[in-house]
Amino acid sequence: MGLTSKKVLLLAVVAAVLLFASTVWLWPRLARGGVRPVLGRICLLLMTQVSILAAGGLVANSYFGFYSSWADLLGTDQEMGTVVDHGREGAGQLEVLGTQGVGVPNGGDPRKAGRIEKVEIRGRGTGITAPAYVYLPPQYFQPRYAGTRFPAAVVLTGYPGTAENLITRLKYPQTATRRIQAGAMRPTVLVLMRPTVAPPRDTECVDVPGGPQAESFFTKDLRGAVASHYRVGGQARSWGVIGNSTGGYCAVKMTMRNPGAFSVAVGLSGSYKAPLDPTTGDLFGGSERLKRENDLLWRLDHLPMPPVSVLVASSKEGEGNYRATQAFIAKAKAPLRVSSIILDRGGHNFATWNREVPSALDWLSRRLGMP
Repeated sequence: MGLTSKKVLLLAVVAAVLLFASTVWLWPRLARGGVRPVLGRICLLLMTQVSILAAGGLVANSYFGFYSSWADLLGTDQEMGTVVDHGREGAGQLEVLGTQGVGVPNGGDPRKAGRIEKVEIRGRGTGITAPAYVYLPPQYFQPRYAGTRFPAAVVLTGYPGTAENLITRLKYPQTATRRIQAGAMRPTVLVLMRPTVAPPRDTECVDVPGGPQAESFFTKDLRGAVASHYRVGGQARSWGVIGNSTGGYCAVKMTMRNPGAFSVAVGLSGSYKAPLDPTTGDLFGGSERLKRENDLLWRLDHLPMPPVSVLVASSKEGEGNYRATQAFIAKAKAPLRVSSIILDRGGHNFATWNREVPSALDWLSRRLGMP
């Protein structure tokens, strides 16, 4: 049974409750002196504490989606994917593993609600293989749009979140369908995934010297794989990125650094430079130049403004990036176009991002060009 299995969570909770009840029931019998009663009390306390901690950890992981599997938790899932060619350009880069409906009324009819496809994306140039979900809007399945290519956006979680969070907690597909049905959002294909393409390492969407080429995977391999399999545009004007936390930094950073790949970015609670800590390791191979080039405020001070549109979001109270966000807005000049969502209060959490996602999707879709 997997780490995120409901059966595992239920068993952990039941075990914790039973051990707690057993401790209360057996404690009077173990209250005597002697070696055996003392050892019995120690064992009961240890087992009860461990079971409660395990159940609490599983509940927290189920809610926040820190780890998607036992291998992810233990750090053993580090194998890089291999490229598989099948005789034609673009073949073998994207494989559909399954489909599911969108959790809205009429969600079982893709012509009315769209569809979610679980896929695996294989990077031809980087050798990286990563799982993702692709949301296809209702129009993708309607006969009148049979010859239409759609704009697309990559949707990124934070670190070490899971792609499932984008469906179950932030509800991107459900929100997109409702906004499209209401006429507020233009039909857009969404590629939902986490920025962690070399788990358990937090690469911050950087091409690490001698390591994972995360930025190239998103800006080249992913776009090519999706465009070879789905009816989406191939030019930058038809592609955007939206993300929260680490995903927000990745979205803005990759768009500013690669205007030939993405033309629109949304950073929800994103930072403006990559951290260097035990989860990242040395991202820049000791190069100060690379470190500066991945610092977004430094780029605004020292490099030409990229011709892209960026939406940044923060809160006056509850977010640690508020001052940096204000500095980013103040430094930006044409041809860089900047918009913002600034809440009075809101923490670094799903509740805050759920307040921002609908408006952010509307804004992003209106700025993506139809192929």
